[in-house]
Amino acid sequence: MKNSLPLFETKKAKCSLIYKVYSTSIFVSIIFIWVYRATDDENGKLGIFAAEVWFGLYWILTRSLRWNRVYRNTFKDKLSIRFENDLPGVDIFVCTADPELEPPMMVINTVLSVMAYDYPPQNLSVYLSDDAASDLTFYALLEASYFAKHWIPFCKRFKVQPPSPEAFFRSESHKLEACQHEYVASIKKLYQDMENRIELAKTSKNTLLEHKGFSKWDSFSSPGDHDAILQILIDGRDSESKDIEGYRLPTLVYLAREKRPQHFHNFKAGAMNALIRVSSQISNGPIILNVDCDMYSNNSLSIRDALCFFLDEEKGHEIAFVQFPQNFYNITKNELYGGSLRVISEVEFHGLDGYGGPLYIGTGCFHRRDTLCGRKFTKESRFEWKENSLNRTKENVIDLENRIKELASCTFEQNTHWGHEIGVKYGCPVEDVITGLSIQCLGWKSIYFNPKTKAFLGVAATSLDQILVQHKRWSEGDLQILLSRYSPIWYGFGKINFGLIMGYCTYCFWSPNCFATLYYSIMPSLYLLNGISLFPKVSSLWFLPFAYVIVSETLYSLGEYLYSGGTALGWWNEQRMWLYKRTSSYLFAVIDTFLQLINYSNTVFVVSAKVSDEEVLRRYKEEKMEIGVNSPMLFILSTVAMLNLFCFIGKVVKAMASKGSGFVDGAIALQILLSGVLVLINLPLYNAAFFRKDKGRMSTSVALKSALVALSLCTYGFLF
Repeated sequence: MKNSLPLFETKKAKCSLIYKVYSTSIFVSIIFIWVYRATDDENGKLGIFAAEVWFGLYWILTRSLRWNRVYRNTFKDKLSIRFENDLPGVDIFVCTADPELEPPMMVINTVLSVMAYDYPPQNLSVYLSDDAASDLTFYALLEASYFAKHWIPFCKRFKVQPPSPEAFFRSESHKLEACQHEYVASIKKLYQDMENRIELAKTSKNTLLEHKGFSKWDSFSSPGDHDAILQILIDGRDSESKDIEGYRLPTLVYLAREKRPQHFHNFKAGAMNALIRVSSQISNGPIILNVDCDMYSNNSLSIRDALCFFLDEEKGHEIAFVQFPQNFYNITKNELYGGSLRVISEVEFHGLDGYGGPLYIGTGCFHRRDTLCGRKFTKESRFEWKENSLNRTKENVIDLENRIKELASCTFEQNTHWGHEIGVKYGCPVEDVITGLSIQCLGWKSIYFNPKTKAFLGVAATSLDQILVQHKRWSEGDLQILLSRYSPIWYGFGKINFGLIMGYCTYCFWSPNCFATLYYSIMPSLYLLNGISLFPKVSSLWFLPFAYVIVSETLYSLGEYLYSGGTALGWWNEQRMWLYKRTSSYLFAVIDTFLQLINYSNTVFVVSAKVSDEEVLRRYKEEKMEIGVNSPMLFILSTVAMLNLFCFIGKVVKAMASKGSGFVDGAIALQILLSGVLVLINLPLYNAAFFRKDKGRMSTSVALKSALVALSLCTYGFLF
């Protein structure tokens, strides 16, 4: 009876009936708005009717993310009692691609944090994929392998949280009891010495040549043209691989897969597939965790949380992957750029979980190896982790490296199913999403687990340009999925729950939102300038559904954000970024996708910068928006902001000339409200254009061009 007890529980969200009644009332109001538009025979309102139809339909899609939310809880004590002496092997993949954008010190902090998991070290293997084949990154990992002998026993002795050295010494948690102060100080000095040696290696190649392993770079030509480099820095199967206290260490492996200019390397997806193959011959862990190089472990018990789902006797055999949320340690109090993904993490993914599982988002995800390799689900499927062990105790490490290096060659996948039927899927900037979808379409379920102590913490964007570029890549990839053979509409139909299909479509339709949002951000203000009403009068009964939707959805959105742990000002910043992403990132995502469809351009994987200079970071912490970088996206944002400002000022001036009668006209009340909100939400842009003197201000050229274009549009709208 004891062994039949579940290792996790699932609870439905509270107050779901109230929410469903509320949503039904909003839906009825939306129908009334559509009826009003359809029966209104005035000219010039077809555009706003189309925009409101789109908003309404998209709102219906988003209900799938809230209609059936579930929450999970694990029982790690039961897991320990039942499986402590029989835990499966876990292979951890950390991927990096650019030592400039992803500094080696940040990378090895992530590596050290996952090496320090509260898990039997003989069952733990960590693999670093370096797609830049950087000798500096390799040297940093080599240094980390030495430091790990001190860091891991320190973490386990004092139950260190977070187990990332940089995060630990940055936080208040390193202030342990006075009797432990000397020990902490000695570990910190070792860490600083390691950091200094890595910094020195940036400028002195002689430092690198002093260490073994660098002969592999003799044939190195460039990050895109080199042989495969594979080195097992710590062999966890070797009984001599021990820390300073005599305990076994986890396996640690460095891999730079072969690259040649004439062979397309498929970005991160290609790196992941090379890791799957190489790890299958070294450790072959039946569980695979992959994390981005900036996403350090914040909770040393996360593996055990994930295993509570995989090893559950009743439901574990159905589960292909367990997705943890993306969280960030450098978010400001009021989330200047809305970069926390707060509502997605705290609300929407719980809704997806209620329909069979969340999306795979490419980091912080535990996979079953066999499902990543294309295994289909059947009712007889069982998680047989005991059969995955390898017997290579007699094989020399150097012989092993030479034998399996071919698995990371650039030609290995030719005429195979890798990237299509096996492994991470190719052909899309968000390869993780289509990989997760294809796994679910094979009959598997996924789990979303969002513990109170966040499992992983990463680096959020610290400038407006970074966040816009990041969301352009995400939304462009999602749109490509919608238009591909992996579209959830037809690829998932009949294979996954319809609510989950709607959830996928919510994100796939991110970028097409740009057209309706741009229309609503421009045309009502231009019509306002001419005194033309687009909405019913305040005295009309048709005004009520508009008022109800506006007030109710605003209050609900604010309440949802506060429920998710945010602040009121953070919610306001989130609304601003909602507008900015829809009118810039999403627009360019649609344009680029169209250009790719007509073979005018190719897919480009943009590595997000993980570092910023000190001035940018200081302004970010002060919550001053970083506008500085000139880009087409910034030009559009600035032009729309200027247009709304000019239209609003123009209407005020006209109203003053007519002694205020035009300003309080009930026929244009909603347009005045909309234009006024758009002006308020753009205050940071006006401040950056007209008042700020620091380097984060808007450039004079962009401000002038935007003002001229906006003024021209206002003049044209007023005259014609």
